[in-house]
Amino acid sequence: MPFTPLHFGPGAALHSVAPARVSFLAFCAANILVDVEPLYYMLTEQYPIHRFFHTYVGVSIVIVLTVALFVVLPHPARLPNVFGWKDLRPGQIALGALLGGFSHIVLDSVMHEDIRPLAPFSAANVLYQRVSIDTLHVLCLAAGAVGLFVLGVRRISGAATTHPRS
Repeated sequence: MPFTPLHFGPGAALHSVAPARVSFLAFCAANILVDVEPLYYMLTEQYPIHRFFHTYVGVSIVIVLTVALFVVLPHPARLPNVFGWKDLRPGQIALGALLGGFSHIVLDSVMHEDIRPLAPFSAANVLYQRVSIDTLHVLCLAAGAVGLFVLGVRRISGAATTHPRS
């Protein structure tokens, strides 16, 4: 399902482990950008809804686009610096976008039959239904809960002083 917040759970967990290295905002942005594709195909009633950008090759382009938007956009744009997104370093952005994009393909591969993550090299989807959708959702929610808990503990203890931005 496009724009699902369940994809953000693993991102919260990854960001909580290395907040100075992984941008949660870039993680989420890559997830949202990759789901523009199925949203378009759903709105135009075309199947399959998961196509090129739901492959590892395609999501690589989305990752580059995400990084470019975060690095280039703050300079000429007079957009508000919500959540400190203009203060993020390129490395944080790149790692967040990389983890967000590739984890999106992994999670969707488990859940959606129409994904061909290895295209154009293979039509196989070896991850499809490796775990149930309910289990996948619980794992994503649990990852998010753990991530929020760790971030909360870091904030209370002052451990996120190196670069607390998202």
